[in-house]
Amino acid sequence: MHIVVCIKQVPDSAQIRVHPVTNTIMRQGVPAIINPYDLFALEEALRLKDKHGGTVTVITMGPPQAEGALRKALSYGADDAILITDRAFAGADTLATSFALASAIRQIQKNMPVDMVFTGKQTIDGDTAQVGPGVAKRLDFQLLTYVSKVSSVLPEQGQIVVERRAEGGVQLLKSKLPCLITILEGNNEMRFATMPNMFRAARHPVKMWNRESAGISDDDLVKIGLKGSPTVVSKVFAPTPHTDPAEMIEVESGNPKDIADTVLAKMFTRFPAVAKEIAKRA
Repeated sequence: MHIVVCIKQVPDSAQIRVHPVTNTIMRQGVPAIINPYDLFALEEALRLKDKHGGTVTVITMGPPQAEGALRKALSYGADDAILITDRAFAGADTLATSFALASAIRQIQKNMPVDMVFTGKQTIDGDTAQVGPGVAKRLDFQLLTYVSKVSSVLPEQGQIVVERRAEGGVQLLKSKLPCLITILEGNNEMRFATMPNMFRAARHPVKMWNRESAGISDDDLVKIGLKGSPTVVSKVFAPTPHTDPAEMIEVESGNPKDIADTVLAKMFTRFPAVAKEIAKRA
């Protein structure tokens, strides 16, 4: 069984600042980390490897310094790592990124068939949750999103059973392989790196793929990087901090209806536009 895990090196969101004049993200001095949601995906892949055997390959697209994220993943127990790095990928949005990753996974399949692709549900820097589904569509893989638990895998029968979190509860889904799974947070906890794996990660030759190595021809240059990215970010800004203190509303009656009426009356008095909008929609 061969599992590919897509990860991304992102700036630590807890230390990101927005420039007060240009409204752009200030990345100077901000440490880079593995996208936290991708760690849940990596751990789930490693658990399946522990149970069923096989190989776990981690892959990322980014600048040369993203190699550090791949070596971190190797220290947790991944078997191989591939960094897709090329100036042609600069400025890629989710559409261009999914194209590049899908092309690279097709190249991986030429040497070893891929049974599953794991990703985190989203990244903390983009929050779009679009890359995973985009890769699945391009590869024509079965797509299983917001998976909270992998219940069972039957490699011989080419089947997988997962639990998927939905608005109405939890769905139990059976699907065929190959598939792409986006993993939710909280379903597992990332293991500690062992000393032997840390030494192996330091020595392991991380594969560096440019666009040609990733199977992207000259005709596909319009599908990657800035040329293949229709998304336009017009402005980045920090939320306006609230300086007003919280207001305590006292209600004499303990009746839930009286409490709701008092709170709503107070809110509509302070925010008349909200009252008008609700009345309009009603």
